[in-house]
Amino acid sequence: MNKIISLISLGCPKNQVDTERMIASLEDAGYTLSDSVDGADIVVVNTCCFIDEAKKEAIETILEIAELKKGGFIGSIIVCGCLAQHYGNEILAQIPEIDAVAGIGANGSIASIADSVFRGEKISLLPPKEELPLEGRRVLVSPPYWAYLKIAEGCSNHCSYCVIPEIRGEYRSREMESVLEEARDLAGRGVKEVILVAQDTTAYGMDLYGEYKLPDLLKKMAEIDCLVWIRLMYCYPEKVTDELIEAIASTPKVVHYLDMPVQHINDGILSAMNRQSTSEGIKSLIRKLRERIPDIILRTTVITGFPGEGEQDFEQLAEFVNEFEFDRFGCFAFSPQQGTPAALLENALSEQEKADRCDILMNDQYSVNEAKNLDKVGNIYRVLVEGYDGYSDSYSGRSYMDAPEIDTKIIFTSGKLHEEGDFVDVEILGVSEYDLLGKALTGLEDT
Repeated sequence: MNKIISLISLGCPKNQVDTERMIASLEDAGYTLSDSVDGADIVVVNTCCFIDEAKKEAIETILEIAELKKGGFIGSIIVCGCLAQHYGNEILAQIPEIDAVAGIGANGSIASIADSVFRGEKISLLPPKEELPLEGRRVLVSPPYWAYLKIAEGCSNHCSYCVIPEIRGEYRSREMESVLEEARDLAGRGVKEVILVAQDTTAYGMDLYGEYKLPDLLKKMAEIDCLVWIRLMYCYPEKVTDELIEAIASTPKVVHYLDMPVQHINDGILSAMNRQSTSEGIKSLIRKLRERIPDIILRTTVITGFPGEGEQDFEQLAEFVNEFEFDRFGCFAFSPQQGTPAALLENALSEQEKADRCDILMNDQYSVNEAKNLDKVGNIYRVLVEGYDGYSDSYSGRSYMDAPEIDTKIIFTSGKLHEEGDFVDVEILGVSEYDLLGKALTGLEDT
């Protein structure tokens, strides 16, 4: 009997990697995977609940699937991921249409859970979160030429606003050879860009080897044939060592791009957040990065409206953002998460004030982006082709300056045909909002 199952993956890249491992497990167990939920015997929703917006998206998605079940359009529902881990049986009680709730430690048992649900059983499985599989086959849901590569799980930083340590557990690195073996496998399957992810990539190796091992990992990964770009995400400022800076600067294939959320710049707010960085430390690091790697692209995120953030604190943050002119920037209004120390703090700001402050920073950043984009006119960048628009007869892609899914694009025309996953040199001729416009200079290139 053909058993059709559909997976919906919500949230961050780390969650996407978990989804890809579950897809592989289900395929190995004989399930037929469908991109559409319509007619599926089982729909699996891999959820996120990092912030309120993620929780809201997860709940709304589950409710939509529940309505499809009521209408007879699908069979059963399995909810897994962070929301399931955090709320457990409460989800079953609140949404009776759900057939199974599985914590992250049960991901490796997703096929047997699906078998039980297929037989009509109602399941709640919440084993220790540390049982989450960190290795195993993956079925990529990203395009075949790039992939996320999770090098660790959990987090031991315990920022006061963050629920991740409670949901995902303490930080645990993967063995270096395991990571490298997966990178080799991805490269062998045609992946040209790997994006290294973890809750804190810079902490990689400390728990296993007693020292930060990310620089060594980058150097060894760069030796893998067929890989072209290696990108770093989720770096903590206080753990960006001189060794890591040198590895980024001098290791072939490691792109000059660093995702480094600073969250705030006021020392009092940073302390209340239980962040280990300081205002001067962050500023000195940025100067050092730009001095050693002049073409580095720095991405960061900040939080506005943290409890106790006064006008002067916010002004200090705004001045910092304007002075240091980040290449890529995101801002989140503080949202208290149940069970975190920050949720108990006094002097909370109104939702409107938090949102207004976020809007101010984003509006300022628009001008920064506009000026930086105009400075790129006339430059030539190697672009990874990601799509073609027949209406405008143009291609879109990314240079080293842009991570997939969250950053901008380079839109270009070409006198030759290109396939997704090809590299081509593009001269920048203009700008359009956040994107760059250009024209291909050469034909197809292999690397």
